[in-house]
Amino acid sequence: MVKQSTRILIADDEEEFRFMLKYFLETAGYDIDLVSDGVQAINMLQTKAFDIALLDIKMPKVNGVDVLKFIKENLQNIDVVMLTGVGDIRIAIDCMKSGAYEFLTKPYSATELHRTIKKIIEKQTLLRENQLIKAELLRIAGSTEIIGSSPNFKKVLDISLKIAPTESTILIQGASGTGKELVASFIYKNSDRADKPFVALNCASIPDTLIESELFGHERGAFTDARSMKQGLVELAGNGTLFLDEIGDISPLIQPKLLRFIQSGEFRRVGGNAVLKSDVRIISATNKDLVEEVKQGRFREDLLYRLNVITIEMPTLKERKEDIPRLVEFFLTKKLKMKVRKQLSPAAMEVLIKYDWPGNVRELENMIERAAILSRDDLIQPYDLSLPLRSSNLLQNLEQSGLIGSHVPIKDVEKTHIEGVLKSLQNNKAEAAKILGISLKTLYTKIQQYQIKVE
Repeated sequence: MVKQSTRILIADDEEEFRFMLKYFLETAGYDIDLVSDGVQAINMLQTKAFDIALLDIKMPKVNGVDVLKFIKENLQNIDVVMLTGVGDIRIAIDCMKSGAYEFLTKPYSATELHRTIKKIIEKQTLLRENQLIKAELLRIAGSTEIIGSSPNFKKVLDISLKIAPTESTILIQGASGTGKELVASFIYKNSDRADKPFVALNCASIPDTLIESELFGHERGAFTDARSMKQGLVELAGNGTLFLDEIGDISPLIQPKLLRFIQSGEFRRVGGNAVLKSDVRIISATNKDLVEEVKQGRFREDLLYRLNVITIEMPTLKERKEDIPRLVEFFLTKKLKMKVRKQLSPAAMEVLIKYDWPGNVRELENMIERAAILSRDDLIQPYDLSLPLRSSNLLQNLEQSGLIGSHVPIKDVEKTHIEGVLKSLQNNKAEAAKILGISLKTLYTKIQQYQIKVE
């Protein structure tokens, strides 16, 4: 199938031949521009984006060889096919060495030309897919499975399924670690663009000076390290979905450019003059109160209105504790690749249910991973969980152990607790001292005082 958005520049000084090519290629579904000499070709290349250039070698003012050199120095994403007469074959071969994709000798058949263009499109498609695959591998590791059946989380999934087939922009709001990117991916997979790219950008992880280039790309020489042209994520995500994570942290300098792109689909690469277009669906996410950010003058109100056509509020883990057992099971069986499968004891599960989870699902995942690795037994116990020492849940757990409130000396309670912490950390004394809230020197003193056996 012809890629409808493939843009081809034809540069040839023979008018009849030029228009014959235009008619043939437009009939095949390509977007064609014509110029009659090398100067016009270079000017056109600087004002409009092209995928392929068909260049006649012999043209007035500036010949096709010089246009090829200009393209290879400044616009390396364009593939060039040299059009040559029988007597210029040696020049054409030299052009191949200089970076031309192919040369065709006049007269050539329409089938030959179409086959060459098709091969170029296939090559360019593979390159873009490789870029997207690399971005996806960097973006996420492991499964993107959605886990949860609590009423609060089910409401989020129901809304997501309803809005997925639409073209509306979506804003996902919620605290860190609640799974905003997973929901964005869930919407994408259930949308009409599921067979197109999904590209993610964390706006908080990229310096203000680089985020414009990351989003919209840059031309060669736009800044010191811009040694070649680079496509931005809005181009790579063409016809797909662009996920802007932590949108509340995007620079005020970039906000008007992002607003313009959302409104019109138009953008310019950094250092470029050409107005380009890209059709992408925008899904954004933030852990900030953007209404408050607008009041404080840190976020544009008109951009907020464009982003939150539909808003999804993510529940905290504290608001969906019914999902904790299923999440723990998922982390232990699917996420952790261990030779011995570990399980959680009922007492440990009770501790997790009672905890408030300020770090949400991400905190739970990290805690389970740590406990599974450091626990000596196959059954994870409460003392294997690295919950904050001052958590009331730990006190409740100690009470359930029968030590708190019994006729047991305080030193025995302290000894038991220190032994449990050291065991859960495989006798890592420095880490144990941090969790206990004492100095390493004090820990050594207490180990000696209570005659705690440390292997």
